[in-house]
Amino acid sequence: MLEGNRVSRISVRGFAVASATAVTAVGSVVGVASGSTAQPNDAEATAADTTLLADIPAGQQAQVQTASLTQQADSQAIAADASAKKDAEAAARKAAAETAVAKKAAAEKAEKEAKARAEAKKATTRSTRDSSSFPVQSNYTVAQIQAMARQMVASGQFQCFSNIVDHESSWNYHATNASSGAYGLFQALPAGKYASAGADWQTNPATQIKWGLNYMNSRYGSPCEAWSFWQANHWY
Repeated sequence: MLEGNRVSRISVRGFAVASATAVTAVGSVVGVASGSTAQPNDAEATAADTTLLADIPAGQQAQVQTASLTQQADSQAIAADASAKKDAEAAARKAAAETAVAKKAAAEKAEKEAKARAEAKKATTRSTRDSSSFPVQSNYTVAQIQAMARQMVASGQFQCFSNIVDHESSWNYHATNASSGAYGLFQALPAGKYASAGADWQTNPATQIKWGLNYMNSRYGSPCEAWSFWQANHWY
């Protein structure tokens, strides 16, 4: 058996084990002496190392190798978990910031669009001329009635307005439904509803136009919205 002060490391088939665990596991065989110094140029020491390693049981060699590899794997796993956690936190912060920016932009866009729609609706539902500004006549042609309507109904809403009048009375301000009593351009029922727009509702199409426009705006929001309802239900 070699003296303890001649051995300072163990090489197991090329695998170097420097941990305290490894030294403890094979200490009874190797007899390492703390504080000793090896002589790297001593051929006898090298031969002794080789002879001694051959005496270490294969099972103990495997245990030493397994313990070292396990420790390395655990350290690598801990480092990988920490890195992954750090990356995940950074990605979450970035995603949250991007979501906040997107929500703010969407809210600003929605607010701007709502204001634009409100302004457009206000502009399209406003009458351009009052019914009382037209001279009173004893009789009116369809063309004259349509001309008055064009001056009272905003241009963006006129076609929808006209579609409803076409279906209700074909622009006949004296049109009367024999069975129900509905009357005028908009077939108001009862006919006396027109009186809210003027006392001359029976003879003045401008008064009927005023009533019909107010009705569409107050009930549906605009003539075009009233026309959409009419198309779906065939009444308004």
